[in-house]
Amino acid sequence: MSGGVRRRVDDVVVVGGGAAGLCLADRLVGSGTGVTLVEAPDGPLRPAERTWCYWEAGTGEFEEAVVASWQRLRVRGPDGGVVESDPAPLRYRMVRSGPFERLVHARLAASPTARVVRATVHEVRDASYGAEVHCTTAGGRPLTLRGGCVFDSRPVRGTPPHRTLLLQHFRGWFVRTASPRFDPGVADLMDFRVPQPRHGLAFGYVLPLAPDRALVEYTEFSRAPLTTAAYDAALRHYTAEVLRLGDLTVDSAEQGVIPMTDARFPRRTGPAVFRIGAAGGATRPATGYTFATVQRQSRAVAASVRRGRPSVPPPHGRRALAMDAVLLRALDTGRVDGPRFFTELFRRVPMERLLRFLDGGSTPWEEFGIGLRTPVGPMLRTAAELPFLARRATGRSEESPR
Repeated sequence: MSGGVRRRVDDVVVVGGGAAGLCLADRLVGSGTGVTLVEAPDGPLRPAERTWCYWEAGTGEFEEAVVASWQRLRVRGPDGGVVESDPAPLRYRMVRSGPFERLVHARLAASPTARVVRATVHEVRDASYGAEVHCTTAGGRPLTLRGGCVFDSRPVRGTPPHRTLLLQHFRGWFVRTASPRFDPGVADLMDFRVPQPRHGLAFGYVLPLAPDRALVEYTEFSRAPLTTAAYDAALRHYTAEVLRLGDLTVDSAEQGVIPMTDARFPRRTGPAVFRIGAAGGATRPATGYTFATVQRQSRAVAASVRRGRPSVPPPHGRRALAMDAVLLRALDTGRVDGPRFFTELFRRVPMERLLRFLDGGSTPWEEFGIGLRTPVGPMLRTAAELPFLARRATGRSEESPR
């Protein structure tokens, strides 16, 4: 109470309107929790429309926002060899942030326990009743939001101490071809028929939307991103010389950088302040996939809030993180050849099992079998080295001999 006026305290305040924030707000409202979602106002802090992909069995919670899906997946080796499979019951799905945001906003608007606030967040700090979020509205007015707890999805500044840090960086074109060039039933997860960088690996990525439309991306796993001009040059080469698409129109483009690291992201920064999404370590280190993880994380967080003990559980199991740390290190040191490694892994492991492993749903026995289908010598050498490497808070990986 202050001056006889009661200050509003929500059950939960969720900071950030990206995939993690929207998923959590949607799940909390579905469980009857009072929630305020804080999103950046229109302007430079509001990201451009982007694409999220994941695999899932059956019909998911956000099926209305899925703009395309594929039953068959394909990997192409550097020599053009093809690995193609139907990973049933899993399907690969694409969600665009625009339709996804509209879907969740409609659900929030229909709930008496939810509200959406457009404001720029400057600080989140603990308070006697939970936590406070200090903001500025689009009109420049200071605003303080109060909650029993706060879940913050804003990107962290810098990377926590780590032994290995690679970047998955990419640029994609939504293209329209003059004649049918794509099979809408098959998505290319990795196409290694592109020039490889001196460090790391590169591949094409093709998600057909129609016989004459697709999202075509050029992706690298390496230590530094490229310029937009360099990405466009790589995409021109890939679409013209490798895919041989002929005349095409680029309708729009998207570009991004995803850290791939063995850093440990703190999931709690105060008694009532938590981090979610990529800020809380939800990105799978070896793949960069995040969307499916934040869905699982949101379900677990909402259940903890409902029990009266808010928490954010580890987004990935210890075994998965340990195996990812070894793979990242082996790729970064050049001990394994990236294109060959991934092509052979998809060739030798049933795709449905491999996707379940990448989603954290495999058994220890299945993981042991997958490990035997990797270059065992280099991987064991890397695993033996890792415990003796220091975690550093620099932008580079810990150096070691090959």
